[in-house]
Amino acid sequence: MLDLALFAFVLFFFAIGVARPFLWVLAYVYIDILAPQKIGWTLTPLLPISLIAFVAAFAGWLFVDEKRDMRVHYRQGLMVLLLLWCWYTTGLSAFPEEAAHKWSWVWKALVFAIFLPFTLTTRLRMEALVLTIVLTVGAIVISAGLKTVGGGGGYESLYFFVNDNSGVYESSTLATVAIGSIPLIVWLMKHGTVFPPDWRVKLFGVALIFACLLIPIGTEARTGLLCIAVLAVLSLRSVKNRIAYVCAAGLLALAALPFLPQSYYERMATIGSSQADASASTRVAVWEWTLDYVKANPLGGGFDSYRANSFTYEMPVRTGTGNTTAVEYVEVTDKARAFHSAYFELLGEQGYVGFAIWLALMLSGLLQMERLRRRYRERALSAGGADAVGGDAGIAQLATALQTGLVVYLVGAAFQGIGYQPVVFLFLGLQVALWNWCRRQEKPARPAAKTAHAASRRGDPTSDPAMP
Repeated sequence: MLDLALFAFVLFFFAIGVARPFLWVLAYVYIDILAPQKIGWTLTPLLPISLIAFVAAFAGWLFVDEKRDMRVHYRQGLMVLLLLWCWYTTGLSAFPEEAAHKWSWVWKALVFAIFLPFTLTTRLRMEALVLTIVLTVGAIVISAGLKTVGGGGGYESLYFFVNDNSGVYESSTLATVAIGSIPLIVWLMKHGTVFPPDWRVKLFGVALIFACLLIPIGTEARTGLLCIAVLAVLSLRSVKNRIAYVCAAGLLALAALPFLPQSYYERMATIGSSQADASASTRVAVWEWTLDYVKANPLGGGFDSYRANSFTYEMPVRTGTGNTTAVEYVEVTDKARAFHSAYFELLGEQGYVGFAIWLALMLSGLLQMERLRRRYRERALSAGGADAVGGDAGIAQLATALQTGLVVYLVGAAFQGIGYQPVVFLFLGLQVALWNWCRRQEKPARPAAKTAHAASRRGDPTSDPAMP
């Protein structure tokens, strides 16, 4: 029955796209995140629905959408450079079969992110994309949250719709994406127009935020705890009463402590010491190997170059019972260990060039969203705070949400190999679209301002903005 429902929903999505081709863009986003073809077992896997949606999204834009307001942003150029560089280094890989497999999904994530801003030409379309991302991630989060509340959580034992530990279904990745989506949920609760902000929307939003906060607990992902801390700090910029916010957050954290399982405390206790945990010890060893590797291979080793690593490190092993324990350091040899960090992943696979392009793409997004946040917040304040839903304050908060989500990702990415995570590239494409849309909205006012400025320099008193 579930398989039939998924298959029917996907076909319905494709069908309504005939009348509104932009919906095929949303269909691809939905399929790319949720992977219904992996959830179903008979009907849904029959068709290459991801490929169909991918091609339909491009075809709908190419043959139907107007191209009048289309503009190419330099950050799209950075994505093109990263795409070409990844293609080049794939040919250098010492593991061509594994590299080809990773390239098969990385290029689609990059191409779609490059293409996405061309389709997001209105505020409604941008909101529709945000809503699709939130609800699709929410489907996974709600299911996992219910299992966590029911006692079905635990490290590597919380099962999702898809049990293949890849993509957004990897536990640490889901924790990062869930926490990074919270600012978008808050934005929809305040400034959404598809579902106007009433008590039902706000109640669902609060429940979904709670489910997102449960994911790091259910998965026992240490990265998730760090992401929550980062989100809590960044949220201080937006709250009106910071003292009340800090007190409420502290009380909520204290109230949650008695309900956390003992395994969660034990798992989180390993954050502070890399030598006390085998996973953390190997990560440090892999990172040291990567630095040496990229010195010898400054252009990178292509996808999955980590398979070439081999190293030896000392691992503490505790023995004994009761209050008497002994620590013995055992020499461990390991090889072909994953990077466990997006930064080292890009550095090891794409070398200094690819890493610089990727880092420039991320940092430029943070800077642009900060510029939009400040500009539109000041405009909203100058209007006396009386701002309609979706106005200047809404744009400022959307920029803040996209910036905060990216910061959460960059923190989480320090401890997991998610340098090419498709959901994050959706965020990047949305950032570019928001920047372009704001520029188009401001464009009519700019020639008038320039004319007034030029006239004032010629000494024309009628050009003075202060004159009636």
